[in-house]
Amino acid sequence: MGVTVADVMSRDVEFIAGEAPVQEAAVLMGELDVGALPVGTADALDGVITDRDILYRVVAQGLDPSRARVSEAMSRPVVSCAEGDPLRTALDLMAAHHVRRLPVRDAGGRVTGWVTLADLSRALLHGGDALQTSLKRLTEEA
Repeated sequence: MGVTVADVMSRDVEFIAGEAPVQEAAVLMGELDVGALPVGTADALDGVITDRDILYRVVAQGLDPSRARVSEAMSRPVVSCAEGDPLRTALDLMAAHHVRRLPVRDAGGRVTGWVTLADLSRALLHGGDALQTSLKRLTEEA
């Protein structure tokens, strides 16, 4: 069997409550050095708030980030993948929905991790001899 999402995902997931101020989400993103946070809990994922959500739905609208709630700015519906999905499935989901990160769910639907485009790229570059050879050829031709 090939490499699955569970093999490359991060299992350290910080959630934020929908009723939290957007400013709190921004501070937490900065502390964790991440561009998004899942909203809700592992058992009840309500949405995802990204740095772009904050920029376009709060800052650009002139809203006060200390008063605006995460639930007002978060993205929905949540696109997620399963722990056992092949990496290609996660990449396809990201491409189809124009997202760079996905919550990962177990068979019961509980969020158990978080996978990013960077995680997938590292795994594919590390484990794919054919891909590495192709990339090497491309860079040598340039």
